[in-house]
Amino acid sequence: MDSKGKGKGFRLGINGFGRIGKLTVWHHIGRKFFDEITVNIGREAGTSLYDIAQYLETDSTYGSLHFFLYGQKASSIISDIDEKNGTIIADGIKIKFLRASRNPAKIGWSDHGVKLVVETTGQFLDPTLPPDHTRGSVRGHLEAGAGKVIVSAPFKIGDKGKAIPEDAVTTVMGINANDYDPRRHKIISGASCTTTCLAHMIKPLINYFGSKRILSASMSTVHAVTGSQEVLDRLPKTGAQDLRKNRSVMNNIILTTTGAAKALRLVIPEMKQIGFIAESVRIPTSTGSLIILVLNLQEELSGESIRREMINDIYKQAAADDPKGYLVYSDKQNVSCDIIGMPGVAALIEGHETHTRTAEVTIDLEKVPGIEKNIIATLKQKIINIPVTQAVIYGWYDNEMGGYVNILGDRTVSAAENM
Repeated sequence: MDSKGKGKGFRLGINGFGRIGKLTVWHHIGRKFFDEITVNIGREAGTSLYDIAQYLETDSTYGSLHFFLYGQKASSIISDIDEKNGTIIADGIKIKFLRASRNPAKIGWSDHGVKLVVETTGQFLDPTLPPDHTRGSVRGHLEAGAGKVIVSAPFKIGDKGKAIPEDAVTTVMGINANDYDPRRHKIISGASCTTTCLAHMIKPLINYFGSKRILSASMSTVHAVTGSQEVLDRLPKTGAQDLRKNRSVMNNIILTTTGAAKALRLVIPEMKQIGFIAESVRIPTSTGSLIILVLNLQEELSGESIRREMINDIYKQAAADDPKGYLVYSDKQNVSCDIIGMPGVAALIEGHETHTRTAEVTIDLEKVPGIEKNIIATLKQKIINIPVTQAVIYGWYDNEMGGYVNILGDRTVSAAENM
């Protein structure tokens, strides 16, 4: 982690203290860019601030905070727990906890000197809603005094007739980070962990082949569980349509949906020209996920045939050229645990499992829409064969701390530096 100490006097606000909220605090404790962090929980938790401090210090996935940052010989780095003022000190960083309101407009960021907020609750994702919306709105943070808001999820606009506002933008670091204009944009979506991995997997291929040679693409993410799922089977809420979300995460492989395809088009516009399908399967692991990317690529008769060695060489070169190390290529035989906690890695390409197969696709020109019959009549050959290669590529990602949260931290620091 870089940029230590450059944010002197700059206070960071974090709304929400779930998985992403808590691990975002971990990231910035270790990074030391911000001197103070204000966390809005929005409600009382446990019996005292000591319970909140214990929740911050321990984690079932990554272990204790001090061990995570400094190794197995480290001791606790949390001190000065002040119940009256709602503050603790964590490794020299002052953290203040707010427990009064969940509505962003009522948090009062200006009262705490906060100008930059990371929204991690997953509840306020519609940038078109007014700040005084009855159920709360991401714009409420701006009303409460923040100058910028970074959302740790893709935007979700309830009114499908509305477009993303001019002051909102979606970025993935290392892909389209420069689409963020500090003078214009006030609300920034960091997309999702899956979109971040997928973008880093597909961008090198678009750069090499161009979007026109990618005839179609699909991806399946084999994804760790999230907090939105149930530990044990539970009766669905009124009106619930996806009954699988109420089934036990410990006992099932669960089919679900992902918004990665839609978000990907926002960060890589070339994807609008490519037919793309995205699916998700949840499995009983706490973190560490996998994208299986399948592409159909048109061969060039005069060029080199597309083989696994070519695909792997594209990724090797892209990884070598990546100044931030977001893309990593590996020839090792990895499993999901190997990616957990790996800092700042958006996608680790499992080169050992890259596969390609080439076949000819037969096309009857008389059945192709848009070709006039008089033109077809002049052709000597009305049936053509086009060589197409299908490539299968595997990419690992830590959907929590190692990948997404660390990269979200880069977005946060970058935004702070331009405020």
